[in-house]
Amino acid sequence: MAEFLLELFSEEIPARMQARAAEDLKSLVNDALKAAGLAFDRAEAFVTPRRLALVVDGLPAVRPDMAEERKGPKVDAPSQAIDGFLKATGLTLDQCEQRDTPKGKIWFASLTTPGGPAADLLPEVIRKAILGLPWPKSMRAAEQVVRWVRPLHHVLALFDGRVVPFRYDLHKPDIDGSGEGAKEAVGSTVGHRFLAPGRITVSGFADYRAKLRDAYVVLDREERKALIREQVEAQARAAGLALRDDPGLLEEVAGLVEWPVAYLGRIDDAFMAVPEEVLVTSMRTHQRYFALEGADGKLAPRFAVVANTETKDGGATVIDGNERVLRARLSDAKFFWDQDRKTPLEGRVKSLEPIIFHAKLGSVAQKVERMAALAAWLAPKLGADPARADRAARLAKADLTSEMVGEFPELQGLMGRYYALAQSEAPDVAEAIADHYKPVGPGDRCPTAPVSIAVALADKLDTLAGFFAIDEKPTGSRDPYALRRAALGVIRLVVENGAALPLREAFGAVWDAYRVDGLLDKAVVVEELLSFIADRLKVAMREKGVRHDLIDAVFAVGGEDDLLRLLGRVDALAAFLGSEDGANLLTAYRRAGNIGRIERKKDGVEGFGEVDPGRFAMAEERALFERLEADAQPIRAALDEGDFAGAMTTLAGWRPAVDAFFDAVLVNDPDLALRRNRLALLEDLTSSMNDVADFSRVEG
Repeated sequence: MAEFLLELFSEEIPARMQARAAEDLKSLVNDALKAAGLAFDRAEAFVTPRRLALVVDGLPAVRPDMAEERKGPKVDAPSQAIDGFLKATGLTLDQCEQRDTPKGKIWFASLTTPGGPAADLLPEVIRKAILGLPWPKSMRAAEQVVRWVRPLHHVLALFDGRVVPFRYDLHKPDIDGSGEGAKEAVGSTVGHRFLAPGRITVSGFADYRAKLRDAYVVLDREERKALIREQVEAQARAAGLALRDDPGLLEEVAGLVEWPVAYLGRIDDAFMAVPEEVLVTSMRTHQRYFALEGADGKLAPRFAVVANTETKDGGATVIDGNERVLRARLSDAKFFWDQDRKTPLEGRVKSLEPIIFHAKLGSVAQKVERMAALAAWLAPKLGADPARADRAARLAKADLTSEMVGEFPELQGLMGRYYALAQSEAPDVAEAIADHYKPVGPGDRCPTAPVSIAVALADKLDTLAGFFAIDEKPTGSRDPYALRRAALGVIRLVVENGAALPLREAFGAVWDAYRVDGLLDKAVVVEELLSFIADRLKVAMREKGVRHDLIDAVFAVGGEDDLLRLLGRVDALAAFLGSEDGANLLTAYRRAGNIGRIERKKDGVEGFGEVDPGRFAMAEERALFERLEADAQPIRAALDEGDFAGAMTTLAGWRPAVDAFFDAVLVNDPDLALRRNRLALLEDLTSSMNDVADFSRVEG
């Protein structure tokens, strides 16, 4: 068995594209090898800033013969179709065979592709891989016709230690190896751009990896990440500090260096009065520096930079240069911080008027007015002060006009908190300003303070209602306004804080607050929103392991817009069905439903009408009827009070009467009147159970 080594060496590949490109290269080569009839044991891809590499182990030196069967046209098809099939297969009609199929007699051709050296197939595999890589963005270098992520300098291709006979000319869009100046695959590569720029001849993957390491290139991305973390943590420990964890930044920096070398620099004390989130964001966004913290968890006046080279002066030049660059960056941040505080948040609210929330929904200033009214309306239901909720909502978007948020949009809300505290706003108002965008995703913290919950809900409910009202709902593949995320945020705010919130009333209040033309009908919008929230709740609960069929069974009852009550009903249903009485009653429900469905179809009717107690002929049918009648009101009262466990307990009490009915009563009695009355009683049973949950949706 042989090994195939491929390296595509180019100018620096953007860090954000590297991991995906490595997987794409592996997938493309794997698919092409399989299509060529070449099986293999293992394929592994690697990526550095300047190279994509792939090693495939266990390839056969010779490809075996490949048998293939092709389906042709019908035997009685027009001659043109049959001639085309014969031309495509290279056979004559007497070399094909007819077969009977459900669609009639069909021509089939059996083809055999002779085997041969596997190396002969690899040029086409490489060509497809180069052309097939789906870069998010690509460019066309001056000397190239083929678009690629960056100019491609060489292709290293070895099969069983020998160079693959692959010729390519980037002036040809199909890299077909034709034309003057065509390049050939090579058996060598280059090391680190600065530390070892010379060419390196390799004989296979192990030799390739080892020689690259000697040439200051760490091929494995995960190894580079580990080295970066180890070096930064070691230097931080030596300074009595700790690395502030930032997996995203670590991932990005690993894509910027082939030979990571970490150094520590200093942040001037003059900048430490600026909020630490600003410092960290500036260092991370502009310079890719790692933040360090002291034992108290606060930001330390130090940073870690990861260079792509070693220096003779132990990094002094690198550190000095990066400190000077950071000083300039943080000077801008400090200027923004000082300037922004000169204008109170309330003075910025008017500046929101020119900012458009959506062309059909007005400005951000108008959104703020709606948020304030809704937050004040929500506040008493959440245990919050309406005046504080109103104040926080009015100031929540004001920092959008600040210089700092203009430079760092990811700090919106957070900077509003700092500016609010600087102008002596109440702490809960300031926290609500910071938290009103939360939770942004499943891993984000959910606000718990009452004022924060009110403002966060007001923001999300207003967004949802507005976009649904102008018919800008998410589709299967598109959600440009992040409405699914907003709905999940509403769910988390309500559920995690145990907030009893009538969503139908809340959405109606938002719709009423919009003073724009062309909105869809209020009732339609509200019901669509409730359905949308219900769908998101199903997704959220499924991810937590709640049975989807139980969620469906509860939602199918309809009419409920309090998420806590809905989830309470799901929990009670799960407990009920987990009991012996519940399981047996479910079986009886299905039996009754099946009987009714069959008999309705047989009689050609939609139902069997009202139960007539005067037609009862047996004590068991009367006992079941009286039990259903007696429990109807208690079940309704329990459901109205949110006592879902109590409603389920009442259902469980029906089991003896239901069992006795099925044991003793012949439903399909020869007497037509008796039969229909008993079928009506079974319909009563199923409909009474469906008032609690739609048991027809329960699986298992």
